[in-house]
Amino acid sequence: MGRTLLGIYLNDHVAVVTAGVELARRFARSEAGWAGNGKLDRLAEEMAEDLDALTGMMRAIGEPAGPGGRWAGWLLEKAGRLKLNGRMLSRSPLSRVVELEGLRLGVEGKVAAWRTLRARAAVDARLDADRLDELIANGRSQATRLERLRARAVGELFGEEAAGTA
Repeated sequence: MGRTLLGIYLNDHVAVVTAGVELARRFARSEAGWAGNGKLDRLAEEMAEDLDALTGMMRAIGEPAGPGGRWAGWLLEKAGRLKLNGRMLSRSPLSRVVELEGLRLGVEGKVAAWRTLRARAAVDARLDADRLDELIANGRSQATRLERLRARAVGELFGEEAAGTA
């Protein structure tokens, strides 16, 4: 049986969310001292829970989450490490900003997927509309927290005016 357009769409999101989880975990390890209080570890854990929620919803509506999406996401995150950031062998101060922006973009995409599924829930009782509302709210919270961290990182690297906080 061929995949539906919804199945293709959701598997693409599995790849992106997987990449986000991998990036969030790596970022949490490398920047734990900068963010403090386990903020990054909690964010990475929330993102992993979101991936589980996405694949669970896919199962509920009969759209299999193929292993290709997770592999593609894993590879995507690894390829993202090859970005030009002014350093070859060590972590660049620019990495913090670029990675926070990548995480923020990924969260925005994930929220868009939750909204798509929320719209589908109006005609598909297999989807839990209340759970999707909760996931949308959680995603907005993640985006807000990431933006605060991004603004701080930009301010530290380029000056407060560049962060948009002046």
